[in-house]
Amino acid sequence: MDSGEMVEEGSNKVTDFPHFDVLSGDSAYSDHHYNQSNKSRKVQGSFSNPNSNVSKTIAKEWRILQKNLPESIYVRAYENRMDLLRAVIIGSPGTPYHDGLFFFDIVLPSDYPNQPPKVYYHSHGMRLNPNLYNSGYVCLSLLKTWYGAGVELWTKNSTLLQLLVSLQGLVLNDKPYFNEPAYGKGLKNMNESWRKASMAYNEDVFIYSCKTMLHKMKNPPKGFEDFVAAHFRSRGESILAAITAYKNGEAILGQYKKEAVVGATVSTASNLGASKKFRSNLSKIHSDLKSALRTISHSAMMSQNGKEKCEEVAAPDTTMAGQGSAERKPEELFGKFLKFLKRTIGC
Repeated sequence: MDSGEMVEEGSNKVTDFPHFDVLSGDSAYSDHHYNQSNKSRKVQGSFSNPNSNVSKTIAKEWRILQKNLPESIYVRAYENRMDLLRAVIIGSPGTPYHDGLFFFDIVLPSDYPNQPPKVYYHSHGMRLNPNLYNSGYVCLSLLKTWYGAGVELWTKNSTLLQLLVSLQGLVLNDKPYFNEPAYGKGLKNMNESWRKASMAYNEDVFIYSCKTMLHKMKNPPKGFEDFVAAHFRSRGESILAAITAYKNGEAILGQYKKEAVVGATVSTASNLGASKKFRSNLSKIHSDLKSALRTISHSAMMSQNGKEKCEEVAAPDTTMAGQGSAERKPEELFGKFLKFLKRTIGC
């Protein structure tokens, strides 16, 4: 894919997508894994009553997320279901998850925050981390789905922000092989055997991460359709370049940097330890991703061309009133969010 094919212009760039937002309407969460949870009238009452402790706590959490989410984490909440959230974590540089999108559905209990949330990972049947099962189960001390002690466990002072940052930093890390408790000692006593095992695991992780990208491009979760398309239009060229670099032995898996491969040669492949199976899988995934990315870019260009044609047919409103209407839209949405927060905390 040539860089010219990557479309970053338009109104749905990643930078236009708020890190935190509240969506309205039942359809906004119709594909949420926990859509059918907390359905009883009594349980829902604890969330819909603005004077309940749980509603006030959730409203406070929303404000924390709105102000403090890292650049690589995005969250959507729901006006009609305060107990549900959906989050996406962008895989960090320096890990086999880099540039991937990892979605989590969250449901809060009726006695929140006394008990931790339940979290479901969108795995598409692939297990790319010891803590993330192919069933969607998330194994983490903070969620009380794994043993732990002290600060590792959820308390009434724990927060959703803490949970999301833990998923990113502790789970989606650079050496996930050692997240498996039985192998944890390998981090302290790293030798050639542990290094090879970790690298082999990372090779599988990266392939699964790329396959997850394909799933997300074809079937983006509700509320994140524009974000998924914009993310891969923006990062597509880099993703393909990283795959090529790993296949040719120009970079260590997880350590791709565009400027780092200048002058590298294919002869370094054996020294970096990439297996033949991995390089073969990379060739297939490169082809599949290139095709999917081209489709997304083409759709964006068609949409942009259609918009331009519509603007030619309809005389543009160049008055101050027309400009103000366009500029007020984000403010109106944010005002709606603030109004809802004030209502839920009773102030």
